[in-house]
Amino acid sequence: MSVVPPTDPEVRDAIVDTVRRFVANEVVPVAAEHERDDRFPAAIVDRMRDLGLFGLTIPEEHGGLGLDLLTYVGVVEELAYGWMSLAGVVNTHTMVATLIVRHGTDEQRARWLPSMATGERRGALSLSEPDAGSDTRNLRCRARRDGDVYVVDGTKAWVTNGERAGLVALAARTDEGISAFVVEKEPGPAFEGITVGAHVGKLGYRGIETVEMHYAEHRVPAANLIGEPGRGLAQILGVLEVGRINIAARAVGVARAAFDAALAYAGERETFGRPIGEHQAIQLKLADMATRLQAARLLTRDAAERKAAGLRCDVEAGMAKLFASETAMELATEAMRIHGGVGYTTDLPVERYYRDAPLMVIGEGTNEIQRIVIARGLLARAREDR
Repeated sequence: MSVVPPTDPEVRDAIVDTVRRFVANEVVPVAAEHERDDRFPAAIVDRMRDLGLFGLTIPEEHGGLGLDLLTYVGVVEELAYGWMSLAGVVNTHTMVATLIVRHGTDEQRARWLPSMATGERRGALSLSEPDAGSDTRNLRCRARRDGDVYVVDGTKAWVTNGERAGLVALAARTDEGISAFVVEKEPGPAFEGITVGAHVGKLGYRGIETVEMHYAEHRVPAANLIGEPGRGLAQILGVLEVGRINIAARAVGVARAAFDAALAYAGERETFGRPIGEHQAIQLKLADMATRLQAARLLTRDAAERKAAGLRCDVEAGMAKLFASETAMELATEAMRIHGGVGYTTDLPVERYYRDAPLMVIGEGTNEIQRIVIARGLLARAREDR
């Protein structure tokens, strides 16, 4: 497993601060409008490209910034603080880049990573299917070898960035088992044997497309196979740890936004002649919210540091994702309670936090699955230590 050198703390802080200011100045003022209209934020994404956010973890020799996952986590938290959907734009992209960095050949890295680092070509992960979500071993999408190409047939569900992506990491069943491929396509609803379905309507996580992708006799060069045939599931599950760390960081961002809104409102809103923050009932809520938020942040950073160091982190990534996402749900709910009636209206972003938070409970493996992953990991480690 590759090891990423730790990023200098001053560099990390400078990058995160730059993103924080970008979010405050260019995202927060327009997020509500984009979210309400479910409109892709093209201008904001272009600015994210300018800031180098699509190449954060891609090695410098391939045009990226070569930064560690702890820096990535800080950036994702800031993006989600302003508008959680923006963190989704970079999540699957980063997972695809990680797959190529860790398991691709030198030729594949040289061919794909430079355009990914600039954001010219964005990545999407095509894993889940209508009848195979958490049950990844039940995948039915098939890739049949035909000379120097694989012919792909099947349907993929819940593909974030699927329409706009230029590179799609695809898990498909081959004679050897589940294999991983990189599908090269042009952005749009159709491309040579690929049809992108209509955008799925969602409770939250709006402004970014979630689609089905239908493959019918789509021909993928054998040179686009990642690693050995039959090893794709293990490769992608390893990359999903990065996705779970991203989800945890997103959850921290949403939780922090909810807490900050609640804390500010508690100091401004008065009842019975004094700010509601002086009432013990509200103080107890704020104390619990701040404590859970800090715990979620520390769990997320610990998982990021372990992954970057090349250490096993299936348990740690699962813990971070589980705890942080439940924290986001709880803090979004408590923020709405503290705001009272106004928190239920679209005048304030609190109701958006409440709608966005459930995605983190479900995304990159439900929290029920996370508990199983954590328990199995703990049991496996205990056996190894005997």
